[in-house]
Amino acid sequence: NLLMRHKIAKIAREYFYGHDFVEIETPMLIKSTPEGARDYVVPSRVHKGKFYALPQSPQIYKQLCMIAGLDRYIQLARCFRDEDLRADRQPEFTQIDLEMSFVDCEDIMQMAEGFIQTLMAQTVGVDIAAPLPRMTYADAMARYGSDKPDTRFDMCIEDITDWAKGTDFVVFQNAIAAGGTVRCIVAKNAAAAYTRKKIDKLTEHARGIGAGGLAYVRWADETPTCSFNKFLKAGELDALLTRLGAEKGDCVFIISDKTSKALPILGALRLMVAKELDIIPKGKWNFLWITEMPFFEQDDETGEWIAMHHPFTMPMEECLPYLDTDKARVRAKAFDLVLNGIELSSGSMRITDCQLQNKMFELLGLSKEEIDAKFGFLVEAYQYAAPPHGGMGIGLDRLAMLICGADSLRDVTAFPKVQNASELMSGCPAEIDAVQLEELGMPLPEADA
Repeated sequence: NLLMRHKIAKIAREYFYGHDFVEIETPMLIKSTPEGARDYVVPSRVHKGKFYALPQSPQIYKQLCMIAGLDRYIQLARCFRDEDLRADRQPEFTQIDLEMSFVDCEDIMQMAEGFIQTLMAQTVGVDIAAPLPRMTYADAMARYGSDKPDTRFDMCIEDITDWAKGTDFVVFQNAIAAGGTVRCIVAKNAAAAYTRKKIDKLTEHARGIGAGGLAYVRWADETPTCSFNKFLKAGELDALLTRLGAEKGDCVFIISDKTSKALPILGALRLMVAKELDIIPKGKWNFLWITEMPFFEQDDETGEWIAMHHPFTMPMEECLPYLDTDKARVRAKAFDLVLNGIELSSGSMRITDCQLQNKMFELLGLSKEEIDAKFGFLVEAYQYAAPPHGGMGIGLDRLAMLICGADSLRDVTAFPKVQNASELMSGCPAEIDAVQLEELGMPLPEADA
């Protein structure tokens, strides 16, 4: 696996060097400009009471390279994010980071597609057809309940709100009256595997990820079993099954809630059911671009609008009138590359107008003082004019994981961190001695009483 990772890095460098990219190393000790995740911070010995941050990405520096006239930048960049770990996430990781001037989204995506074709041919001997398929964010959420859909199997989400509106089932009626939706997935040939006991477990899982409950139809015998049948009028169940193309042997799983909740819950259930039924094909490489990403997303707890990617992303021109009036309608010139349900990359065109950039900062709740303190150097650089530019970062670790057929990033990383972000070989993180703390001007821990 480590040899394959080395090969991926070698192919990446050769491909981008061959397209006139210049490899530039950006600083590892930087100013803290949070991009969504928590920063790892490093105390300064010389500037006591002040801190560096380890970069979550080289984003600002590579944009400054474009303003400086470097045109095409590439770096196998180490990035650090202090966030909870999962199988496809490590606190430090490598991304194939690139930026290009005088381009649009199409140019960046075509460059990435050429790299993917070269990489897959030279590593696993697979020919990938270009252009890669594309799907808008809105379509991905509506059909798959995910912005990184696994398209190797069907079982797409169906909207049955109009049918549910005609029933007497109060759960459906309450969701619709609150402005919500009723959606479902049809699991083909699942009735034998999904006994009542198994469906109860699936319902518990659905509740654990935010669902109020799970309605279902299980067609194991001649007559389908429906969890809400007593609330249906004659012919309504038959009409639903006919509409969905459901047959004997199938199961239908239904969620009614706000659209923003129902879709991701069904998306998660779709993956879980597919894995349990073992219907996800092996040996398929389904690359997919997700386009027209929302610029803003709303924090459920605070109600604040935050940047879905980062605050330097360019909104689509037709969405500019909605910046002040309807943030939910603002789409970004942003795109994600997905492989088999795993996000490999995020990219976008960048804002190059300093007035618009200041506007975006303000819309994200930053005061003028905060803008100057965190991003003043970038805003000032824009005063000297910036070329239209954009770029992306492709996760080298995730690419290696998928190409090697591994289940976790730990399997393709030398000396990986484990679940609690510790590194077992050296035993870090670890305490440092009092002398080091004193040199840093850090408060010493109090001695035990």
